[in-house]
Amino acid sequence: MLSKKLLSFILIICMVVAPPVKAEITCDTMYDILQPCLSYVLFGGSVPTDCCNRLKSLIASATTIADRQSACSCVKSVASRVTDEELSRAASIPGQCGASVPFKISPNVDCSKVW
Repeated sequence: MLSKKLLSFILIICMVVAPPVKAEITCDTMYDILQPCLSYVLFGGSVPTDCCNRLKSLIASATTIADRQSACSCVKSVASRVTDEELSRAASIPGQCGASVPFKISPNVDCSKVW
């Protein structure tokens, strides 16, 4: 019984003392990585292979909740400033690339619910 209490106390201390997880994926990082996707989003046509490869790489590198929520916030910010056609094309990229993005590409997505 004492060991369970001690373990609980240690876990609480670790949670209080541990620094918060900071996202390593920033909006600048995302914009740089996804640059090959921009022409498709703006003008249509076909999704470049490099866009798909980079999107999949970005998804694979978003290993923490903080990374995924940061990526979501960046996408949400951009989504609120584009036309409906551009948003539709951007939202279609994961499906065309065979990639699964853990959030909806929308200006209304709740990024706090992304895990």
